[in-house]
Amino acid sequence: MKNIVILISGAGSNMAAIVRTAERDRWRERLGARVAAVVSNKADAQGLALARAEGIATAVVPHGDFASREDFDAALVQTIDAHEPALVVLAGFMRILTPGFVARYAGRLINVHPSLLPAFPGLHTHRRAIEAGCKVAGLTVHHVTVDLDHGPILAQAAVPVMADDTEASLARRVLAHEHRVYPRAIADWLAETN
Repeated sequence: MKNIVILISGAGSNMAAIVRTAERDRWRERLGARVAAVVSNKADAQGLALARAEGIATAVVPHGDFASREDFDAALVQTIDAHEPALVVLAGFMRILTPGFVARYAGRLINVHPSLLPAFPGLHTHRRAIEAGCKVAGLTVHHVTVDLDHGPILAQAAVPVMADDTEASLARRVLAHEHRVYPRAIADWLAETN
């Protein structure tokens, strides 16, 4: 069985979309895969309750409890590795990971970023797209590398920027696309690694 460990920091809407898609599309039977655990760096992350309600193991590794990023990542690795992951999925996990962490899961660590990379890596992507006068924004599912938001691209989707868009309205529309594209990209990765 290919275990998927999902890392979150907040509401967990992408995590919930992945879990729903895995159930609906019968990943366990078709792809030999399951969401084995959801891990957060925040004890109050709403997504943890969603995962528990689905019967998925959860854990919290509070980043504030550690003196350095390296110490935090070492503890995070222990928690993740307890679930023997085939794939580690970042779904709104708001921590920059150390090179050692990224290297440990190289080729099996993926993220979704709310822009059409290589445009607008980092934060405030929707505001930056609007300010730049972009007619199209979107999202990118990519492998995580040590270069922030620059890993090999697995999937992208374009979302039009409307004349009256605000940062919040564009973010909502992009997120709705993430909920469809991210699970599909994960399923494609799983199918290719069979």
